[in-house]
Amino acid sequence: MSTKYKATSTDEAYFITITTEGWVDVFTRLNQKYVITNALKHCQEHKGLEIYAWTLMSNHLHLFCKATSGFILSDVIRDFKKFTSKKIIQTIIEEPESRREWMLDYFSQACSHLKRKQQYKVWQDGYHAEHIYSNDFIKQKITYIHNNAVKEKIVALPEDYYFSSARNYADLEYELEILVLDLF
Repeated sequence: MSTKYKATSTDEAYFITITTEGWVDVFTRLNQKYVITNALKHCQEHKGLEIYAWTLMSNHLHLFCKATSGFILSDVIRDFKKFTSKKIIQTIIEEPESRREWMLDYFSQACSHLKRKQQYKVWQDGYHAEHIYSNDFIKQKITYIHNNAVKEKIVALPEDYYFSSARNYADLEYELEILVLDLF
């Protein structure tokens, strides 16, 4: 497997993008957004995940993060995707969802080509990871992360989007505790 866009280092920070299969808009419902934020909190508390910036869009997640305490970031991301896949499907099945049948069918079809037996596939294979190598690159990626919701015209200002660390950087109430970098 290629390591070009994988978090292969054990102690360095990465800009990571994780995307749903077919760019399906899973995270339009509040309950699905909390699946992701609760899983990120678990990874922070139990898997050494340090998050410096993040945003959850309707079909993808951006993270600027690293693994600590002897954890390997690629393992943390693998476990995060595995857990959230199951939880997302469970939420689709058990909670109100007008697109239930379509989504379950789509995620079922998404794994039909796999060699291993699997009922649903929520996330695209792998993830896109870029090694963070300078303060300028950090500023560029954090700005990009925070402006995602602005670019999509969900909000006018980055800090108005609740599922983003832009709120942490603006010293507003936030959903997810992060390590704010003093670069701005």
